[in-house]
Amino acid sequence: DAFLGLRRLRTLNLGGNALGRVAHAWFAELAELELLYLDRNRIAFVEEGAFQNLSGLLALHLNGNHLTVLAWAAFQPGFFLGRLFLFRNPWRCDCRLEWLRDWMESFGRAADVPCASPGSVAGLDLRQVAFGRSADGLCVDPEELNFTASSPGPSPEPAATTVSRFSSLLSKLLAPRAPVAEAANTTEGPVNASLSDSLPSPGVGSSGHKTPFLLGSGLLLSVAQHVVFVLQMD
Repeated sequence: DAFLGLRRLRTLNLGGNALGRVAHAWFAELAELELLYLDRNRIAFVEEGAFQNLSGLLALHLNGNHLTVLAWAAFQPGFFLGRLFLFRNPWRCDCRLEWLRDWMESFGRAADVPCASPGSVAGLDLRQVAFGRSADGLCVDPEELNFTASSPGPSPEPAATTVSRFSSLLSKLLAPRAPVAEAANTTEGPVNASLSDSLPSPGVGSSGHKTPFLLGSGLLLSVAQHVVFVLQMD
């Protein structure tokens, strides 16, 4: 009841407080109010009819709050034609804000309403959001429009890509390796000499390393064939 009886009040500044909502009864008797500052609060909800008696309002500052939606019913029945400041709010640009977009286009007295959600329109201004219509004429949210337009079912492309990459990796692993001496000879100059001096002779232990390598290759091949088969089935 802080503002009861203040019928001739023209400016009210409640900015920079910790208000979490705007109640219906707060401004019921402020018929001559012209400037209302509710910016830089924590307002997340505005009750229906909260601004209904403010027919002479020239500017309403709601910027810098936690608003995701603002109902048209908050302004009924005297919907004012002043300026609305709504920036720095996490607006959810669904069908509940369609009225605001239409009002912005018709009167141009509000700007900078950046959409924080849904993801299909995040980052856009509300004026750029297109709302569809269902068969019975009801508004369709942008998120639902994108979902309907997307192709149903998973794409087979990722599985095919995975199989081809795995096959390529398998072929590289099972490719015959050049002897150590040949690999060393591919380098020229002093580096080649240092490599040949540090590596053991190719004849030492050659038969001992061949058998484990063949066994390991066979085991790897069987496991790889099983994985590729499972990926193709998926």
